[in-house]
Amino acid sequence: MGVREVNTDKKPVFKKIQATKQMKEIMEQHFREMDEAAKTKSRKVAWCTSVGPAEILRAAGFLVFFPENHGAMLGATRMATDLIPTANAIGYSPDICSYLTADIGSYIQGKSPISKAYPGIDGPPRPDILVFNTNQCRDVQDWFNYYGREWNVPVVGVQTHRGIGTITKAHIDSISEQFKALVPKLEEVSGKKLDYDEFKRVVGLSRDCTDLWQQVLQIASSRPSPLTFFDGTIQMGPAVVMRGEQRAVDFYKVLLAELKQRVEDGVAAVENEKYRLYWEGMPIWGKLRDLSDQFASLNTCVLASTYCSSWVFPALDPDDPFDSMARAYIELLIVRDEDYKERYFENEIDLYGIDGMIFHDAKTCPNNSNNRYGMPERLSKKRYMPTLVINGDLNDLRCYSEEQTRTNIEAFIEQLAEKKSE
Repeated sequence: MGVREVNTDKKPVFKKIQATKQMKEIMEQHFREMDEAAKTKSRKVAWCTSVGPAEILRAAGFLVFFPENHGAMLGATRMATDLIPTANAIGYSPDICSYLTADIGSYIQGKSPISKAYPGIDGPPRPDILVFNTNQCRDVQDWFNYYGREWNVPVVGVQTHRGIGTITKAHIDSISEQFKALVPKLEEVSGKKLDYDEFKRVVGLSRDCTDLWQQVLQIASSRPSPLTFFDGTIQMGPAVVMRGEQRAVDFYKVLLAELKQRVEDGVAAVENEKYRLYWEGMPIWGKLRDLSDQFASLNTCVLASTYCSSWVFPALDPDDPFDSMARAYIELLIVRDEDYKERYFENEIDLYGIDGMIFHDAKTCPNNSNNRYGMPERLSKKRYMPTLVINGDLNDLRCYSEEQTRTNIEAFIEQLAEKKSE
């Protein structure tokens, strides 16, 4: 999903980002290493929530698996909708996180996109410990506790404050102490002491990764943009599952260089870019290609998002690993108050030159749907900027109307055209 080529039948055809080949290779390495470790017991495996304390786990000697990444794969392959009812049948509500229900349904049915993508791997690796952080939502602790009961392995976690305005020392101290409290159990399971020098090295690599990923995202502020939000949902893989590793840093250096060359050459992600949009909220994983095609056909570039920026942690500091991790993981937009979020969106609108915003109201993800308390209306009025709310879900396509969404998007682009002609 990248630069459009000329096509006589006018259907969008996308020129691939060349760095994607390297990204796919290191993602496969990631999954095969964990599969081998879990099967041979050569190394301990920890499951971690996607914005959890992965750096501590790596420094403690664990290989790290991120179930939300598996959830996204279930959504992107459209397996999720058929698997969710299996989790519903054992008592998990259809209203809770569809990553959770799709993943548990995948486990019960023994079906995983990992096995299809990487022959020889049955599915996610069996963990030796599960570690959560509730900065995304409370559902993650219930998700991990299911597997803790199922496999009789320890579950530990961090409870993060919510609705934070100004981050205070008390906030940082609270999270930092919870991170430190994880260490004895991690050492018990891993059988080795936390190597503090290794911890600092891993945090340093995470900071390098996050700085490069931020530059990748912000290069979309160029006119025309060399990448889209849809590109970002693919290229973000290493930033999610390999932060703290050198190979993630190496990959983003390659990707950034390629995108800088596109800017220099004037190569656009969307031909004849006329409108620049911001995507707020979760992706609709099973409809990324369809949405990418529709926007491209309307000369519209969806070029920035809150979602892809969720793995930008500028506060990380290898010289102060515990406290800087605490700050980095409570700066996350999802745990901030409405006033902070509104200011954040205004800054993003200015940075990227946004003409309009799309808010995805994800049925099973209220924590990451910011349209429910008047935010679109406030921003629209304040910035004289059209907004559109799309109803759907991250994984459960039963919550999504294809025809209604296509019609609403077409009408929205017409509205943008009228505004530009004023």
